[in-house]
Amino acid sequence: MYKKGLYTITSNMPLTETIYKMVLQGDTSYISASGQFVEIELPNKFLRRPFSVCDYDDNSITLIYKVVGEGTQLMSQLKIGTTLDLLTGLGNGFDINIDTKQPLLIGGGVGIPPLYNLAKQLIKKGLQTTVALGFNCAEELFFVKEFKEIGCKVVVATIDGSVGTKGYVTDAINQNGINCDYFFACGPLPMLKALCNHFTIEGQISMEERMGCGFGACMGCSIQTKNGAKRVCKEGTVFLKSELDL
Repeated sequence: MYKKGLYTITSNMPLTETIYKMVLQGDTSYISASGQFVEIELPNKFLRRPFSVCDYDDNSITLIYKVVGEGTQLMSQLKIGTTLDLLTGLGNGFDINIDTKQPLLIGGGVGIPPLYNLAKQLIKKGLQTTVALGFNCAEELFFVKEFKEIGCKVVVATIDGSVGTKGYVTDAINQNGINCDYFFACGPLPMLKALCNHFTIEGQISMEERMGCGFGACMGCSIQTKNGAKRVCKEGTVFLKSELDL
């Protein structure tokens, strides 16, 4: 179930040269799980834009987005007090009611934000939670401090080696001796494929696809799984590793 409503920008600030953090005030009652997403109607744009929820509380939603085109460029220029039309409560989100004692959260680039509230929920359950974050270079780092502040062990990989382990998140996991019995992941497709090959354990993977409607009507975001075609916006965005054929 999703809800359409109006939300007011209370903060919109850069974290890096291209990564922005936006906080919106409004009804969050339809957000039921970490990893769900919202769709935003932007001025003079025909299609809504989907963004994963980084964090939320009783009356605010935090989004982290990357400026990559006209829509996100417009978003970065929106002022405090601007009202936006959102669809909330979209997607299935991560399932935290699983048997795990050592969960590992793995994020790459703009796949990192939905893992933040997930980490908070797992820590609230008393679970020792480790986070592996992948970036291209030091200048692109964001939310590393925030994960540490809520109690996560954090390891970082950068492609150029400017911070943390040089290479990919799998290199950081190996070189830091990270042990886990279950994993959650979100990021670029090559990273997700590498993780599926790396792990023999089960995990949950949040997929990204271009979306038209965002709530399952247009079928535009369908992917093929081992159980047939599934809509990323409706049956996902989160799928079990064992269900995907990556």
